[in-house]
Order: sequence, then structure tokens, then C-alpha cells
Amino acid sequence: MESTPSTQLLLAPGAPEGAVAVAGVQTEGRGRLGRRWLAPAGTSLLFSVQLQPRVASARLPELTGVAAHACAEALEVVAALAAEIKHPNDLLIRGRKVAGVLAEAREGRVVLGIGINVNVREADLPTDVDRPATSLLVESGREIDRAELLVEILERLETRYDEWLGARLRRRP
Repeated sequence: MESTPSTQLLLAPGAPEGAVAVAGVQTEGRGRLGRRWLAPAGTSLLFSVQLQPRVASARLPELTGVAAHACAEALEVVAALAAEIKHPNDLLIRGRKVAGVLAEAREGRVVLGIGINVNVREADLPTDVDRPATSLLVESGREIDRAELLVEILERLETRYDEWLGARLRRRP
């Protein structure tokens, strides 16, 4: 979809596990604590993934870290950039925020909302934020293929999610 208020709203409760919604721009994108996610159209990777883990609800917050690690691994592979995870949901490069993960549990599912500043020019990065922002373009000096990055993240997320679910099964008494 080109434009949507939020990719999280595109995933209906009945959508299958693993369903993905992607948009070129979000008009009401948000992060943790209701903070706004701002990005010029067509410059960022903005998507949501629906998961339906059968685990105790107390474990669901762990999915933010699962997704953040998958994103960090993908940034290393696709952009050759090392991202630090700032608990609970930010990815930083040289102390500047490049991405955020928002996991929301509702209706027996978890919707992971992920926003990554990919090809945002320095002049277009938000300045009225609590943490300085950056983008993969600024940090690498080259444009990054957003589709390639999405595929890499989804592959790594699937692997990490399966491992997380497997760890749950191994912990059963």
C-alpha cells in the first residue's frame, strides 16, 4: 500500500500468522509511549507482521527483542552497519535512532510494527525528537534497497521467532 494511517491497522484479527502489511508512508505512524514516527514518503521501511504465539501473555513482551535482534542482523547483512539495541525497542547506530519496533498484543495475536529510516537524507531527519535520528543512507553513504532489506528482516524474524517458540517448548515441565 502506498499510504496508510498505520500498517498495524491493515492486519485484521483474522489474518493468518505471518501476514505482512507494508506502506510507503504512514500518516499516523507511532512508536512506544504514543510517540510519532515521522518519515518522508518512500524513504523508510514501514511494515507490520502478525504473529499468533501460543504462549503465556507474560512472555509476549519478549517479542519486541526477538524482532529487534532480527532487524539488527538484517542491517548488518544488507547495509553493513552494526546496530545497537537500546532496550526495549530502539535500534541505534552511533547513538542515533535508526529504527523502532512496536509490539502490540490484542485479540489473541501480536502485531509487530517496525519502522526503519532507510533512504532518509540528513536534512529530512526529524529534529524535534528525544533521541537524534539517523538513516541507513546517512550512515552508509549509499541508498539501500528497501525490498531487499524487508526480505532479509522477514527471513531473520522467522528464524528467531521459531527459535523463541522452540525455547518455550523446551522449558515445559
